[in-house]
Amino acid sequence: MISSAMMETLCGFAPEENIHLQESMAAHTTFRTGGPAECFIEIENAQQLRQIQRYLCQVEYPYTIIGNGSNLLVSDNGYQGIVLQIGKKMSGIRVAGDVITAQAGASMAQAAAAAWQNGLTGLEFASGIPGTVGGGVVMNAGAYGGELSQVVTQVQVLDKSGEILTLDNETMEFGYRRSTIRRRPFIVTEVVLSLSPGDPADIRAKMDELAVRRREKQPLEFPSAGSTFKRPEGYYAGELIMNAGLRGFQVGGARVSDKHCGFVVNAGNASSADIMDVIWEVQRRVKERFGVELEPEVVFLGEF
Repeated sequence: MISSAMMETLCGFAPEENIHLQESMAAHTTFRTGGPAECFIEIENAQQLRQIQRYLCQVEYPYTIIGNGSNLLVSDNGYQGIVLQIGKKMSGIRVAGDVITAQAGASMAQAAAAAWQNGLTGLEFASGIPGTVGGGVVMNAGAYGGELSQVVTQVQVLDKSGEILTLDNETMEFGYRRSTIRRRPFIVTEVVLSLSPGDPADIRAKMDELAVRRREKQPLEFPSAGSTFKRPEGYYAGELIMNAGLRGFQVGGARVSDKHCGFVVNAGNASSADIMDVIWEVQRRVKERFGVELEPEVVFLGEF
């Protein structure tokens, strides 16, 4: 439990209005589910993050970092620890020539819009991805043939000692839905993207085309975390799930999407337990039918 002395210390690092006790995580995840976080802090800058992280490491208090919560399922019991959100309050974007420098809390859509407005091509694929740039780099987010590894040149991170490091593209060890940060205790604070000059009209047309494709093929009308499972080598997760007879499979308010079986959606008042039950059953049935292990893209927080 957070003591009054800890609260006093935290309020010395961040404005009191940015610190929330027993904050419902349903308001901070795209699944729109999850119990309360013991403490939720909106981070405004890298220095603030550095101070808070160093303090929490010193006192050995549990904490986790989130962005937009677009790839996160939080237990209905919540999280017994401190959630540090790198989001809207740390979302600045700078453009210089064909280089965009985005703070980690900037949304992928904001970065794509900045590229279009400045006549820069190469980030159109990101315009419909709901996460932040920082979260996107951690998992090498991508869509429709594009991914961040193609345009990221530098990533600024904070390590557990509070040191700021700069990683280049090679050091990031990007792969399919992964980067070195998924295996190391780094926090992304800023990302540098190198793009190419392009015609703003053509860039906008491409973004609009991808938006239409998303609306046609993805269940955007329901809360979800996007694609629930990683693509298994040699297969498509959605096709395996459909062929296992799981289209529309439902537990409580959670359902395998009828439009795209690769999505588990909150079809109405789902709990995180409902969503987890659907995920487990999908994994079990696909493994039983096809011998394929489906690995979730979703990150789980708290005890399930």
